[in-house]
Amino acid sequence: MPSPPASPEPPAAIPLFRPRATTLFRVIVLGAVGLLVSTAGAVLQYYHSPYWNRIGLAPDQPVLFSHRHHAGELRIDCRFCHATVETSAFAGMPATQTCLNCHSQLFTDTAMLAPVVHSAATGEPLRWTRVTRLPDHVHFDHGIHVVKGVSCATCHGAVERMALTAKAEPLDMRWCIDCHRDPAARLDLNPAAIHARPLTNCAACHH
Repeated sequence: MPSPPASPEPPAAIPLFRPRATTLFRVIVLGAVGLLVSTAGAVLQYYHSPYWNRIGLAPDQPVLFSHRHHAGELRIDCRFCHATVETSAFAGMPATQTCLNCHSQLFTDTAMLAPVVHSAATGEPLRWTRVTRLPDHVHFDHGIHVVKGVSCATCHGAVERMALTAKAEPLDMRWCIDCHRDPAARLDLNPAAIHARPLTNCAACHH
């Protein structure tokens, strides 16, 4: 009896992707992961760099004023220019007349002092650029800090050695909280008189 005819072989399955396409897909996935990781690393590095907090960067000012000369060499007290630092939330910036208390007689014809002379002649106040700026939702009172024994250098650094005034500390929330948790280590006061618990209450800085 003749044997039945053999069944025809099924056609070979055609792959959806060629091997080259699979390799290309893997390369793209690995490249995307690598790009994501490197971007995250770059962002993290920038966040922890001085450029994020602008530490060491001195903004342009209307007058080329040197703290190193005035506060360091001449030993002019900070309160001479920042008159409300002990009594107000804002330390105060020097008005034109404050500069003219000395410079109505000294260096009046120099280019460096020209903005002050122009301000006095026109009545237009000097517009100083803030070196340190806190977010609007943070309340900082210079007066209470100075009265409690916080020195200017604690937050602003050794300005008496700065030819151009630059930001010295990050002044972010972590930096402030570290001080508020252990203020006695930074103050010349009796540690028993300092109550740390109110200092770490959110309402102390966020009204």
